Amino acid sequence: MTDHKIVHDSVHGSIRLEGVSLSLLEAPELQRLHSIHQLGLAYLVFPGANHTRFEHSLGTFYVARRMCGALQLDPEESRIVECAAMLHDIGHLPYSHTLEFVIHDKFGIDHEEISRRLIRGDDSIVSEQEGEILGDYRSIPELLERSGIDSKEVSRILEHKVSGGQPQKTLGRSSGQVHFNSRRYMSQIVSGPADADQLDYLKRDSHYTGVAYGVIDLPRLFETINIFNGDLVIDRSGLSAIEGMLVARALMFSSVYMHRTVRISELMLAKAVEQLGREDIDAMHRMTDATLLSLLVSRKGYFERIATMLKYRRLFKRAYSVPVGGIDADGWKRIEDLGDVDTRRSLEEDIARRAGVPDGDVIIDVPSSELSVSEPRLSLTDIRVLDGGRVRMLPKLSTIAQSLQNRRVGEYAAMVACPERSRAKVARASERVLPF
Repeated sequence: MTDHKIVHDSVHGSIRLEGVSLSLLEAPELQRLHSIHQLGLAYLVFPGANHTRFEHSLGTFYVARRMCGALQLDPEESRIVECAAMLHDIGHLPYSHTLEFVIHDKFGIDHEEISRRLIRGDDSIVSEQEGEILGDYRSIPELLERSGIDSKEVSRILEHKVSGGQPQKTLGRSSGQVHFNSRRYMSQIVSGPADADQLDYLKRDSHYTGVAYGVIDLPRLFETINIFNGDLVIDRSGLSAIEGMLVARALMFSSVYMHRTVRISELMLAKAVEQLGREDIDAMHRMTDATLLSLLVSRKGYFERIATMLKYRRLFKRAYSVPVGGIDADGWKRIEDLGDVDTRRSLEEDIARRAGVPDGDVIIDVPSSELSVSEPRLSLTDIRVLDGGRVRMLPKLSTIAQSLQNRRVGEYAAMVACPERSRAKVARASERVLPF
């Protein structure tokens, strides 16, 4: 028998790993994820949310493998997809999505691009000193190549760019799945409107936060997925299951991911981090949650203050907010203007000056601007549904999908937060400064 391990996962049960999947799981890039919270600082609000990116990576691998099996992909395709699923988050910074907007603003990249660089071997998370301690270890591309897998092909899966070609006909489950040239479905299994990534994190995050919104009928989805013209589709008979996933996603974002107090804690950390030097920020994908906080403490002053406040949950409070309801088109245009970081920081400084508080004590939150970077799939409901031999987009068949396309996440469009002792002063200043 080949060497293998069974990992007992709290969400999916026993997961078997062997061959390249087992080698990858033991790589430094995956092991670092043990020390990165899946939900950033959400544990300050949801005490059970202490699960990690490692667990999610393992779960995404499992769901992707189940999807490959349901689609009867050939072994080569399955291995590529499974590797991409396991490696899709290795580029995450400490506290997961918390700092996504910072690196996007500073360098114009996201964690997915960092993941691709690590998969191709263009970058490494292991320092020279760590390499001496670890001794003999192999990089991600070396592990993939040893198993006969092209690391560049795995990277391309995460770029959402796979082999193109002529359209193919519908492939039935009994056809042996002889694929022709177009293989967009390989990327869509890992990252698309209804992918293994979302199917795992919604169930996992619901489980650990105790919020009962991540109920997804995975067996039904596995039974009703198919391939049509090179794209991943779902049969009409799986419509209710896919609607359930979309509703779960919308409710988890409203109740957990964009929870006001969670947002405040993450923005406190992000504002401190963005004031570090570019060299520190550039090296952040090598850090863990603990090493980042240690770095902030070592820099003293404002950095140490924020790190200490987060450590002991002394969080800023909401001083002023603009409710989602009642904002007209012009109002949303002004909200979108606040998505520019320089504009937002300038307004924060103006509010702080008028309120007579330090600059770092005022934070403006515009959730919609960050979601476009950290979770662009949130508004995606254009899932392909195979209906009577032709493909139709889900919103054409589902009023639920139509509604979710236009649904705003969260209770506010913009919010100003500050230390509790300064709330009254900052509220008055915000009313004078913000264009609402």
